[in-house]
Amino acid sequence: MVARKTIDELLAQARAGLVRVEPNEAQDAIGGGALLVDIRSESQRAADGIVPSAIWFARNVLEWRCDPSSEARDDRVGGLDRRVIVMCDEGYQSSLAAATLQQLGFARATDLVGGFQAWRAAGLPVARD
Repeated sequence: MVARKTIDELLAQARAGLVRVEPNEAQDAIGGGALLVDIRSESQRAADGIVPSAIWFARNVLEWRCDPSSEARDDRVGGLDRRVIVMCDEGYQSSLAAATLQQLGFARATDLVGGFQAWRAAGLPVARD
């Protein structure tokens, strides 16, 4: 039987394995070849805008689009050595998703502290979807 964890425990466990990045760090990393993956819902993207340099995957297909062995992979992701930064709306769901990508072999997968809301608050590029 698997021991039950609260969402706070699960989140803490996920974040313990991540080197999370702040918005300005993420922008610099993108300039150096990192990939920013937006997993926000379509309604959030429509309401708040998008990060022009990010690619979008619905959360429910993230692993299939990223796993290089998946027939549903997206070649824009590249190989397992690529630094992948996952962005959600406020930086919670992205932590869990980045930890899952690490389990798939993306050792440098991480997430954006504060998510899209922090990116926008930092004055970084945002466009209408």
